[in-house]
Amino acid sequence: MNFLPEQDEIITIIDEEGQEHDVNIFDVLEVDGQRYAIVVPVAENGEAEDGFVLKVEQDEDGDDILVEIDDDEWEKVKNACMEEYEFDIEE
Repeated sequence: MNFLPEQDEIITIIDEEGQEHDVNIFDVLEVDGQRYAIVVPVAENGEAEDGFVLKVEQDEDGDDILVEIDDDEWEKVKNACMEEYEFDIEE
């Protein structure tokens, strides 16, 4: 089941330390057959925050979940983003 919201919809994710973070799904890209969500934290103070990339996987029930990516995946997704959006991404 695909639970990921439409672009520009806010969801709450929980990090490894159990803290909740509201994020906006900016886009979902497919790279080498794997889906990756570009997420941007919702700024409480109105200032822009840096976005990040999470891999979309499925749990044992078939529901979409978001997980961290490693450095190799980051390079692939970064290159795909640069092509898709025609801009440079800072490391």
